[in-house]
Amino acid sequence: MAQSVTVYSTATCPYCKMVKDFLRQNNIAFVEVDVAQDQRAAQEMVNKSGQMGVPQLEIDGQIIVGFDRVAIKKALNLP
Repeated sequence: MAQSVTVYSTATCPYCKMVKDFLRQNNIAFVEVDVAQDQRAAQEMVNKSGQMGVPQLEIDGQIIVGFDRVAIKKALNLP
C-alpha cells in the first residue's frame, strides 16, 4: 500500500534536496511543498511540528524534522 508522504522544503535548503533525492532513489512518491512560497503551508507545517526548520516530512501523519535517515527509513519500512 502506498504511503502518504509530504516534504516541506525550500528551494535553497541543501538538506531538502538530499531528502528528496533519498526518496526518489527509494522510489517513494511524495508531494513537495515549498514553504518559502506558500505562507499557509508554512504555518500548517509549524502547527504540526512546532518547528520552523526544513526539511520536514509527514509520512502517514508522522512528522520527521530534518534529514533523519534512520527515522525516515523506519517510517517507510525500508531496509
